[in-house]
Amino acid sequence: MRYRLELKLKPAEGALLRVLGMIERRGFPPHAVHATHDSEGYWALALVIDSTRAPETLRQQLLKIYDVEELSFSAVQELSRDRRHQDRAA
Repeated sequence: MRYRLELKLKPAEGALLRVLGMIERRGFPPHAVHATHDSEGYWALALVIDSTRAPETLRQQLLKIYDVEELSFSAVQELSRDRRHQDRAA
């Protein structure tokens, strides 16, 4: 199943690397990654990850990282192959 993961990270040196490394090492391969600085200088990080494991496991591990200020998960609805083809044709 795919999940959308949104994080707010402190602007600390190595924060992105620590978070991305943990996500990958814990068996949640990223399909998409988007990072920007918000108006307060924090990193706003959005990822689409794929896993058969429950995202709660990853959530608990990420919250242990000092740089993580906020974290949210949501399920991503996957379109079937036929539906994607119909959407492109429209």
